[in-house]
Amino acid sequence: MELLTDSKMFCGCSTQFGRPPNTQVCPVCLGLPGALPVANKKAIELGIKTAIALNCRINNNFLFVRKSYFYPDLPKNFQISQYRDPIAVKGHLYVDDKSIGIARIHLEEDTGKLIHDEKTGLWSCIDFNRSGIPLMEIVTEPEISSPEEAEKFLEKLKRIISYIGVSDCIMEEGSLRCDANISVRKTSDDKLGTKIEVKNMNSFRAVRRALAFEEKRLIELVDKGISVQQETRLWNEQLQITQGMRTKEEAHDYRYFPEPDLLPFNITEDFIYKIRSEIGELPDDREKRFQKDYNLSSYDSKILTSKKSIADYFENAVSFYNKPKLIGNWLQTELLGLLKENHCDIVECKITPEFLAKIVKMVDEKIISNNTGKIILREIFSTGQDPEILVRDKNLVQITDEEEIEKLVQEVLEQYPQAISDYRSGKIQAFGFLMGQIMKKSNNKANPGIVKQFLQKELSKNMDREKE
Repeated sequence: MELLTDSKMFCGCSTQFGRPPNTQVCPVCLGLPGALPVANKKAIELGIKTAIALNCRINNNFLFVRKSYFYPDLPKNFQISQYRDPIAVKGHLYVDDKSIGIARIHLEEDTGKLIHDEKTGLWSCIDFNRSGIPLMEIVTEPEISSPEEAEKFLEKLKRIISYIGVSDCIMEEGSLRCDANISVRKTSDDKLGTKIEVKNMNSFRAVRRALAFEEKRLIELVDKGISVQQETRLWNEQLQITQGMRTKEEAHDYRYFPEPDLLPFNITEDFIYKIRSEIGELPDDREKRFQKDYNLSSYDSKILTSKKSIADYFENAVSFYNKPKLIGNWLQTELLGLLKENHCDIVECKITPEFLAKIVKMVDEKIISNNTGKIILREIFSTGQDPEILVRDKNLVQITDEEEIEKLVQEVLEQYPQAISDYRSGKIQAFGFLMGQIMKKSNNKANPGIVKQFLQKELSKNMDREKE
């Protein structure tokens, strides 16, 4: 996965996504002779932060190595990575109460990107903007037992990584990628079968489907007595199948040796302690606390802690109006819907936690109606205006005066006698029509509960007169 840093792994070039090709490059990330790498401190800190969150043992002493292989988008003909002495080892992550082992976490740099002319096939170009982007690879132990479990593991891992600010995990921009290994064996065998690596998966659903396809394919091979050859395969999303790519390289094929231009690193316990103190509450712990402290359901707590920014927003809003369930409902159903509709992040939203709390409070105290609250929310989303000022300036305070509401009901009933006849004949939807007309006449300011009460009363009178 791509780390959330402003500059590349071994140089000062920008990591901004979507810039014109080859505009964020320098002699270091282009692999020009004589260029010397300098490790990105922030990337190392993020690697350690991930190791702590995944219960890993952090190596106080680690080093970078050269991983040698030839590929057109790798200008140096080697990639600076880690091998025997990575930044962290031996962690675990719980998925449905099952512990999945983390074998290692290591840091490395990304390669460039090949761009092909798919129409004519006459040319290929290389964009080196990605060359040198800081990457972190998390390798699990062979303990995941099904495609569904693999998907759940990745979802939980993504939640933690994005929550602690290590990566934005946007798969569409290539900041999170997954290569999955799979093998099958007979129940009578002790050793794992020959593994197959599946690459080119751009979603967790694709991971699950690719592994399910391979599981079935490999079982058929074993049942037929055909030897499985270790290889790398690609997932074809369109055909929903895997296809052979190349035979898999072994570690010795890469000719690992220590990067001579980077000294070994020594990480002190004080440095690790400082990073540990910055992580704060992890999503699982916060989810449990939301259930306990705010009396929220498991479902609500999971949504409200899905992102740190959302959880922070929720708790800030509750600090202004201590009605967690109401705040949570408005945040989930109304605000998150607006954010999705406008492709906006909550940290960029003009509706501050205080503003949301004010709207919820006015609705709860029946100062404004529920519908008016939704209208105000949408307007503030665009303007950022204080909701209390908006309600005052636009005279949106809810009508609760019973005499005024009774008068509105009478006026609408006189205007729509046919609806009364329809209601008498059993057409229940006529009641909803009349409710809508009364609310419309009041500019949605009348209290719906009181309106309903008086409308039922008046219609009952009409029904009684009809019987007489």
